[in-house]
Amino acid sequence: MTALSLAQRLADHIQRVLGDGPFPPPGGWTHMGAVICDASYHARCKYEATLRPRLLRLQTNWPDARTVRGFQRRLATEDLAGAMNFRSLRKAATARAITGLLAAEGVDTRDDLHAWLDDPDNRAALRTVKGVGPKSVDYIGNLVGRSQVAVDVHLRAFAKNAEIPDLPYAQLRAVYEEAAALLGHDQGGLEHAVWRHQSGAV
Repeated sequence: MTALSLAQRLADHIQRVLGDGPFPPPGGWTHMGAVICDASYHARCKYEATLRPRLLRLQTNWPDARTVRGFQRRLATEDLAGAMNFRSLRKAATARAITGLLAAEGVDTRDDLHAWLDDPDNRAALRTVKGVGPKSVDYIGNLVGRSQVAVDVHLRAFAKNAEIPDLPYAQLRAVYEEAAALLGHDQGGLEHAVWRHQSGAV
């Protein structure tokens, strides 16, 4: 089966299950501490109930962490696990490593990161951080308003329900992108609609 026919199959399933939309993109964050922590902590986490309230609280409690440099200064003097009320040494280490990489690259604001991700070499640099895979790179793009498809377990399950075969990450992402084009939807908006449906988010 061709990529186009797979995309049409997925598009048909989207229309049956989700309707015609519209599916607005989620927007992400303007606070870089929230961007970095969202990217670092979201895996295998009940997002709406567990992570989102913590990110909102982080923005209130650490307003100076709106920039990467501000967040880095906080990390040097305060306990991220305490600030996030989330005891995961591995996820905290990922957040610190992403922060260090972005600071070294001169990336300080949401707009900086949005532009920095244009370069494939920069996306590859993010992949060198332990805990950051291809999905995380695409997800970080969404968090700063790039509006792309980040394929997670929920998007894979939705595709399986559409009788799409189990494809490698990049291929399944391309099927979703083509389905969005066939339906005339924003990629990030469609991805978020599928995610909310499949995850049971309210």
